[in-house]
Amino acid sequence: MAMTPEAKVKKKVVAHLKTLGAYYFYPVTGGYGKSGVPDIIGCYEGKFFGIECKAGKNKPTPLQEKNLNDIKLNHGIALVINETNIDDVLSEIGEQIHNTDQLEINFEEFVHGI
Repeated sequence: MAMTPEAKVKKKVVAHLKTLGAYYFYPVTGGYGKSGVPDIIGCYEGKFFGIECKAGKNKPTPLQEKNLNDIKLNHGIALVINETNIDDVLSEIGEQIHNTDQLEINFEEFVHGI
């Protein structure tokens, strides 16, 4: 079975995420999850990201746009990736991670009250 154009985009995005060593997964709602969630959800160096993969001239639906905007409002990284901007996964995630004022928590101190 031939891979769809969007599946090809997802495969290349995942290759970039593996290069970074990012944690990621494909959320499957199956009737129990939230609609409009990005295709790929993950975390890299403590920063949450959501990536919506599209092929050709396809655009995110209004619900997908709302979810991506909600991620941005909460200081996460939200990307729409297609064939023309696949390399943005490396640059956007890597650069935004290192240009953030994210709160760091010492979990040993937090858990044990040290």
